[in-house]
Amino acid sequence: GPAAAQQGVQAAPASAEMALGNPNAPFTLIEFASMSCPHCAEFHAETLPLLKAEYIDTGKIRLVFREFPLDQPAMMGAILARCSGPSRYFPFLDVLFRSQAQWVTQTDVVGALTRLGELGGVSAAQFQACIADRALSDGILQTRLTAERDFGVNSTPTFSIGGRKINGALPYAQFKQIIDDVIAGKAAPDAVAGGSGSSSIY
Repeated sequence: GPAAAQQGVQAAPASAEMALGNPNAPFTLIEFASMSCPHCAEFHAETLPLLKAEYIDTGKIRLVFREFPLDQPAMMGAILARCSGPSRYFPFLDVLFRSQAQWVTQTDVVGALTRLGELGGVSAAQFQACIADRALSDGILQTRLTAERDFGVNSTPTFSIGGRKINGALPYAQFKQIIDDVIAGKAAPDAVAGGSGSSSIY
């Protein structure tokens, strides 16, 4: 989109797929997450580094991240991550989840995110331009609506791999078992754990 021309950084449009790992990996793990969801932050802090080391970095699976904003703070966080550009998207996700408790409850969420963005090289003017970019915000919301329609997502985090739906931030051992079963071609039942948030549009 036209939102972010400053500092030579172009925002990642909402249609651009954000992914980690080899695009030719035999399996794709799709993560649906809300930037304001504490269970999503838990997954990114505790489980994702282990998944990355064992499966993503070794080319066994590819991770695709899809925004599923549960509220306005989550939408603003998703916009900031997109605004940072494709190469900095996942580092920004990491910062947003690690500092979630500090920014998500602020009265002025945009102000708190603006300060985080500036620390990572996204200027206040660039962030404001991204917020004003309706194509970006509408596209992020459409990603959520598509997840609800096509994958039955109604809480975060939710994952999909090999036709299996995984609800909640499962312990790594359980996550690993499901992935190993998928890779081995075994039938694995849907795993259910406590998610966070609701399915209502803010």
